[in-house]
Amino acid sequence: MVIKKIAVAAASAMLVATIFAASPRPVYAATKVDCDAVMNEVNTGKHAKEVAKDLSISTSSVYRCKRQAKAAAKAATKTMASGSKATGAAPAAPMASSAASPAAAASPAAKK
Repeated sequence: MVIKKIAVAAASAMLVATIFAASPRPVYAATKVDCDAVMNEVNTGKHAKEVAKDLSISTSSVYRCKRQAKAAAKAATKTMASGSKATGAAPAAPMASSAASPAAAASPAAKK
């Protein structure tokens, strides 16, 4: 009889522990920090500690925004480099103005 009570108590404790372990932990939204504002401050030459104090965020949030910006820049550079290699296209030359072309000078609309 005592063994059954101990077994029931142990099973109940394990069930409660499982429920609390499986419950979702509080998730902090990564979007609470405006990384654009952070990067604007960083690009003005401020240190992470100053930016964190000005924007009322932690310094780790500043460093996280810096990492995200660096990764985005690297991905954009990689995409641009692979895009030009994949198409084999050379960079486009700037277009000449229409006033400088001989056809535009000869047209009657250009003389008005």
